[in-house]
Amino acid sequence: MELILKYFPNLTKDQIEKFSKLEALYKDWNLKINVVSRKDIDELYLRHVLHSLAIAKVIQFKDGSNLMDVGTGGGFPGIPLAILFPECQFHLVDSINKKLNVVREVVAGCNLQNVKVTHTRVEEIKENYDFILSRAVAAMPTFVHWVKGKIAKENKHDLRNGILYLKGGDLSEELKDYQTTTIYDITKFYEEDFFETKKVVHLPMKYKVK
Repeated sequence: MELILKYFPNLTKDQIEKFSKLEALYKDWNLKINVVSRKDIDELYLRHVLHSLAIAKVIQFKDGSNLMDVGTGGGFPGIPLAILFPECQFHLVDSINKKLNVVREVVAGCNLQNVKVTHTRVEEIKENYDFILSRAVAAMPTFVHWVKGKIAKENKHDLRNGILYLKGGDLSEELKDYQTTTIYDITKFYEEDFFETKKVVHLPMKYKVK
């Protein structure tokens, strides 16, 4: 928890309480349904919570923003961001219901009123969102195909509506066709070695293709 406060020192008492609950909730549920690897569960705040919050170093979501986390798995990046932005609405979607059972319990345990959890393929979702979030669930061309037509046209932020993607490694090949992508190195925000190759990728809705 100290790690979160290191980079987000202005959390409210309620936010600190919710973030503090995450470790016990995930460790308890992970014994029943394995959604986080054993190695990762011991470094939950570094590898999952802080990593998810890197998106908040790129953009501060305005109150009333509508956001979808695709392929949320164990609830990342959606749950940490929902704690950080309590006045935004988060829709967590995954096609694997077993993982979502854990997500639902964590959401209930933290009393997160701004989170909706849905078991479905993202292609079935009909709503529109200011931003679509994810953590490396597919290569960008595949992901773009999945979420096509689900991004709201009206912009509320300086950063244009679109995709915010947590991804690692060399992305040059994967992103070569998308001319308007912006890549943010997470090492600019955090000093821990874990983030050395990690990035936040922003692809606006009106992207140019080669």
